[in-house]
Parts: sequence; structure tokens; C-alpha cells
Amino acid sequence: MKLFSHRIVWADVLTFLLFLVLAALIWYGHAMHSVRNTRVPVYIQYTGKPGSIGLGEEGLPDKVMIEVRDAGLRLNTYHQEPLHLTIDLHSYIHGTKGTIHVPSDALRRSISDILQGTSSLVETYPDEITCTYFTEQEKTVLVAFDGDVSPAPEYQLVGVPKLNYTKIKLYGDEKTLNAIDTVYTERIELTELMDTTTMRVALAVPNGTRAEKDSVDLTVITERFTEKKFKLPLRTIGVPEGYKIRVFPNEVEVNVRVAMRHFAQVQASDMVATCTYTPDRTETLEVEIHYSNPSITSAWAYPAVVEFMLEQ
Repeated sequence: MKLFSHRIVWADVLTFLLFLVLAALIWYGHAMHSVRNTRVPVYIQYTGKPGSIGLGEEGLPDKVMIEVRDAGLRLNTYHQEPLHLTIDLHSYIHGTKGTIHVPSDALRRSISDILQGTSSLVETYPDEITCTYFTEQEKTVLVAFDGDVSPAPEYQLVGVPKLNYTKIKLYGDEKTLNAIDTVYTERIELTELMDTTTMRVALAVPNGTRAEKDSVDLTVITERFTEKKFKLPLRTIGVPEGYKIRVFPNEVEVNVRVAMRHFAQVQASDMVATCTYTPDRTETLEVEIHYSNPSITSAWAYPAVVEFMLEQ
């Protein structure tokens, strides 16, 4: 009897939940087909503004809010896929200074053009766009990287970090611009690099100025390296006429660092081991390694110092 009672209770609960779900589906279907108003943002991109034109402190809004009327199903698409509007400022800028004024009728017309055909625009907030403008001086300056990069063990940098722009235009008053020749990136540190890295880096634009770009692309190339060993005879340089010099040992072991992809291209003939005699040297000479193969990134000798005897 007790089990039967429990089954009756659960059956009632399941029935209630079923009708609740059905009611929710009916309500949702009605809401999606009924006509109503909703507010959605319209994101604005501006074109046609010369780089030398600066804007007043009020600036240009990056979005406006609109109230639009349509069936709920269509209104829902505006929340899923935000509206984007492009405004060409070319026809609103005249002379060296003034006011950019996009009137209500022009703004409404532009927004209506990007709405679905069944939607009607009720209101825009704000209903017009206004901003003062003025002309600034411009100067082309260098762009330089500020930071530290280091490869992972067994890897090396190929060249120096590169920026996709080496020069940009800077805008501001003449006195401020005259004191600036270079704009640096924001300082960054990259460590343990194993692969070629490309990233967007912000520019540290000096106060009182603005740049045509607020960021640049940085590329750092790395490659795996290995070491290759050679035995090279020592050549002496600077021996006075009528003398000869003996060095001990007369050959050295040379280690070179080379990218793995160029390993087979490096030969002993690419290098020369030398030591230079000067009158102030009495017991030892330093070994120097000279190499012509660009695939070699560094080279060192063992021993790095040799003893010598000068004979007449």
C-alpha cells in the first residue's frame, strides 16, 4: 500500500512537470511570434577621417542604442548577431577645425538600412552624433622594440626581433613633436622560445600625442642549434722580421655553434685559428677564431691561451 502511494505521488509530479514544460514552450512560441519593442546596440566604425585631424575630448561614440520593433524571433537575431554601422566622416569635415555633426535623419536612415526588412526603427539614443575637431601637426618617427627575448635551451635567435612597421606618423603640437624621434613598444619579456613567435605589441605613445597606429606586430624567429668540433692548426701573426715563433700546442680544438639545418654545410676550411704576437707579450698568446661561413653563429677554441717561444 505504501509503495503504491509513492507511485501515485511521483506520477502527479511528472504530470505537473510535463504540463509546465508544455506551457513554457507555448509561451516561448507566442513570445517569438508576437510583435514587440526591444533595445539593442549598434556598433559604429568611422572612416574618411584624415590622420592629422584630432577630436575634442567628447570624442565619437563607438556605439549607439536603438529601440527597434519587430516579431520576437527576429528581434532575437539582433542580440545574437550585433549590428555594425560604418559612417564616412569625409563629408562632415571641412577646413582645419569645426564640428562633426551627423544629424538625426541621416543617422536614422543609415541605421534603418542595416535592419531586417520587417523591422522598424522606433528611437535612437543619442539621436545624433556631434564632436568638435581640429588639425594637428604630424611627424614621421621611428618605431623600436623595447624588451628582452631569450630562446629555450638548445635554441638560438635568428637575427633580431622584427616589427612590421619601422616608421609611423605621430600627431600633436609642434613643440611636443620636435622632442620625439622614436616611439617604443611597451616593454615585454619573452623567454623559453622554441618556435617562431608573432604577436601584437602595443605602442607606448608619448603623452600629448597620438599615433596613426596603436600597436604593431612583433616577430621573433628561433631555430634549434647544435655544436660541431674541428682540429685547426694555429697561425701566428705579427712575428718580427728575422724571428720565428713556436706555440704550444700548435693546434687547437674549435667548437662552433650552428643551426641543425646547416650542420653539414660547415667545414674546417670555413675557419682560421690565429694568435697575434705583440712585444708586450712574454709568455702566452690568446687564440682567436675567424670564420667566413654565415651559418656559424659563434666559435671558440680550447685552449683559449697558448704558450710561445720566440726564436731568432
